[in-house]
Amino acid sequence: MTRLKYHGVSLCFYRFNSFTTAKMIIFEDILSGDELLSDTFKIQTTEDGMFYQTDCRKYLKKTNEDFELEGANPSAEDGGDEDGDGSEVMVHDIEDQFRLVWLKTEEGLKPSKEAFKSHLKVYAKKLLAKLQESGNKEAVDQFKAGAGAAVKKILANYDNYDILMGQSMDGDAMHVLIDFREDGVTPFATLWKHGLKENKV
Repeated sequence: MTRLKYHGVSLCFYRFNSFTTAKMIIFEDILSGDELLSDTFKIQTTEDGMFYQTDCRKYLKKTNEDFELEGANPSAEDGGDEDGDGSEVMVHDIEDQFRLVWLKTEEGLKPSKEAFKSHLKVYAKKLLAKLQESGNKEAVDQFKAGAGAAVKKILANYDNYDILMGQSMDGDAMHVLIDFREDGVTPFATLWKHGLKENKV
């Protein structure tokens, strides 16, 4: 667990380690460089053109589960972890694969809507500057035209979101929003489309 200040609020961050090995397209946050998504997920663009959304899976993961090199044989050294005493937690696949970090206060709650609104203002300003720096006029125009309404949409649905950060825990970078579909069972992630760049690995 890591603690730091986030727009005037003391927060705790919980991380569960994993890694990706398959060749794919990775989508990176253009502000922080954090890996947030890949083309192994079924990605859809929202009607307003502002967000990527993808359904997620949830599964149990041991909190003491560590990185292992391919071909490693942990049982040769420590007899494996069949009798390990690590607790299990429910994680989303996107969270697990990209080492995303839950954004919570010390009381275990997500930040207030006002704190998150402050984040969105800072993020939108920095993202716009980055897009302008890139010289991509089309992306700049699209973001300018849609950002205001997109922020209002997020804030209107804020109570339904779980919020995750990238591995760097950069409070001004993109946050991943998790909600549930109308069936109340299927989680899905929402990410800013213009805040991501493709990286083939």
